[in-house]
Parts: sequence; C-alpha cells; structure tokens
Amino acid sequence: MTTPDIAARRVLGACAALMVGALTLTACGGNADAKTNDSKGGGQDSAAKTSTAKIVISAKDGSTGASINTTGVQVSDGKLTDVKMTVSGSGQAVEGTVSADGSVWKPKEQLERGTKYEISATAKDSKGLTAAANSIFTTVNSANSYIGTYTPDNGTTVGVGMPVSFNFDKVITDKKAVQSHITVTSSSGQQVVGHWFGAQRLDFRPQDYWKAGSKVTMKIDLDGVEGANGVYGVQKKTVSFTVGRSQVSTVDANTQTMTVVRDGKVLKSVPVSTGSPQHTTYNGQMVISEKFTQTRMNSQTVGLGGEYDIPDVPHAMRLTTSGTFIHGNYWYNKSNPPFGQQGTSHGCVGMADVQGAQGDTTAKWFYDNSLIGDVVIVKNSPDKTVQPDNGLNGWNLSWSDWTAGSAV
Repeated sequence: MTTPDIAARRVLGACAALMVGALTLTACGGNADAKTNDSKGGGQDSAAKTSTAKIVISAKDGSTGASINTTGVQVSDGKLTDVKMTVSGSGQAVEGTVSADGSVWKPKEQLERGTKYEISATAKDSKGLTAAANSIFTTVNSANSYIGTYTPDNGTTVGVGMPVSFNFDKVITDKKAVQSHITVTSSSGQQVVGHWFGAQRLDFRPQDYWKAGSKVTMKIDLDGVEGANGVYGVQKKTVSFTVGRSQVSTVDANTQTMTVVRDGKVLKSVPVSTGSPQHTTYNGQMVISEKFTQTRMNSQTVGLGGEYDIPDVPHAMRLTTSGTFIHGNYWYNKSNPPFGQQGTSHGCVGMADVQGAQGDTTAKWFYDNSLIGDVVIVKNSPDKTVQPDNGLNGWNLSWSDWTAGSAV
C-alpha cells in the first residue's frame, strides 16, 4: 500500500498552477513594490521609478490553510531575482527552483502540513527596477485535511485483476466531490468506474479484467477539495501503472488442483490443499495484494486461538484482508501429502514447499510466476463467496452492483 506523505513514494507533491490574484502592495510593507531610490519627490517623477514587476505569492500573508502543493511565487512584467523560503522559528531553508523564464518559483518538495512558513521574493522589470513581496502563512493542518492511501504504486507492473483502491484517513461525506476529482483511464479504452465501500474506501475497475499490456493512469486532483465539513484534500498527482500479462489461476476444491492460465493458455496444473471441513476456503475471485518470501502466521490474529504459530511460512501471497493466503507448506505429513488429495488448512490454499523458501518447489514456482494483481479463483468449496471489500476483491460484484456504488 502507498501512503502519500512527505518524501514517501505516494507523496503527491506535484505543484499545480499558482493562484493568481491581486496582492495589496504598500511602499513600506513587506508585500510591496520596492522603489530603487530614495527620491523625496512625488507625483509623476516618483511613479516613473516604480517597478512594473508584480509579484504574487499564492499563500496570502496571514493565511492558515495554505496548500502544501501549490504554494509558490509568480511574477508578471518582470523576472524573479531572489526567493527565500524558510520554516518560521527554526529558519530552516526550503529549497526551490525558478522556471527558465524567471516567472515562477516553486518548492522542490511538498510542504509539511500544519507548518508556518515565510517567503520573501524580489524581481526586476525590463528597466532593472526592483519589486519585493513577502508572506508569512501556515499550511493546512492534519485535523482539517484528509489523504488517501492508494494502490498500486506509480511505475509498477501488476496483474489484470488489480483495482485502483483508495483508503482515506477521514470519513468522506461528500463522496461525489471526492470521486469526481479522481479520474482513472486505460489505454485499452475500457470504461472505468468507481465504487464506494463505506465512507473511507473508494475502488476503481473496468467491467472485465484489465486488458493485458495496457497502461492505466489515475489523476488525483484532491488539493483543496472539501471531503467533509471543513476537511480538505491535500493531494495532487498523476500516477500510472502497467498491466502485465494475463494470469488467472482457478482452484477447484473438489479435485484439490489449481489450473494456471496465462494469456488464455494452460500454463500448469498444480496440486493444492484447501481448507479443511472445519475451516473451509472462501469461494470467489480473489486478487493477490501482497507477496512475502517468508512471513509469520499466528492463529490468534485471525480469531482461531492458539491453533498455530508458524514464524516462517514460505512463498505467501495474500488474497483477503481477513487472512486468506495462498502459500507454501513445509510442515505437512511427508508420509501422506495432502496436496491434490484433501483440504487440511485453516482456510488458506497450500502448496508443497520446504522450510527456508529455498529449493525447486511447487510453491516457489507459483510465487515466482505471480504478480500482485493476479487473480486466484476458488470454486466448489462449501464456504460462501468472499465479500468484495475483504481484500481487493470487488470482482465478486456484478457490473450493475458495482456501478450502483458510484457517487458520480
């Protein structure tokens, strides 16, 4: 999962167009056009020596809800000659860059939320006359803003079942406003629709799995969007990912086998062991959301008391939030392997493996040949169909039910 924060991989620090507005300028204040001499004269002689350069700092002086994305400096009828931005109190410098034409300055990194900053800027017009402006302001704080942790990451390659999924850190009451400022498109031309699971999760997917090889782009334009009363978004970024080859694996609980189909052709048939009669495996379409070469599995974390605690489960891939994995199993009865014979797990799908995740095993083969976003379908289990919000498993909703959950 990705948490957009400062210097994190989902940090949404792209600067947008600066707000352009009139800035009240006074001759002796910081927000001022500065004269280049100390002439005591007035009238036209004084006006003639006033710079025509007009500086606008997007964060107004004294403001307390400034954007962490779009704050910057812009000048018209002149070029910026110097911009200094610091954190108030500590004096820590904020690095920034000036555009090639000298008209815009913006920070190199996304600003911190709830932080007080100072900006001072100077510019010159075509005659070399100087103008100056400054602003002291505070960025929007955490209590009055929301962020959405999203998946998949920018630049990744995923399986055909991977939805775009946002989890917001605040309850969203204006779902339409938020959803309408997130657009997801595919180079395949597939229609992509959002669906709300409650008030804090928004997923996007097409009617059918993504087309193999397509490029998906999501434009996040939530900066300043009111998601709840007095709570505003701070994210602004474009993220894209690539859909890899198509791989859909079907587990048949009746035969205890998994058939791996890649790009429409059977790649391999794998013996597995699904859930026991006491702990059956969910039916339905499930998407691999995480991969671990080794991970700990403790029954207490899934409400099964002290039935097991395995510190090094090999080649584990998550299928549900509630704890369903497809993984390697090295602790099986070697004299009577269950794979391809019977379900013996606590609800997971197991494959033959060795301790330490080494060796040429069935589980290692499947792990190495799987992507996050690949689909694993379970059928003929006595259990119910997995809930669509238990993991990234919205494919278990019909298209009509999916689109009914859209706010736009």
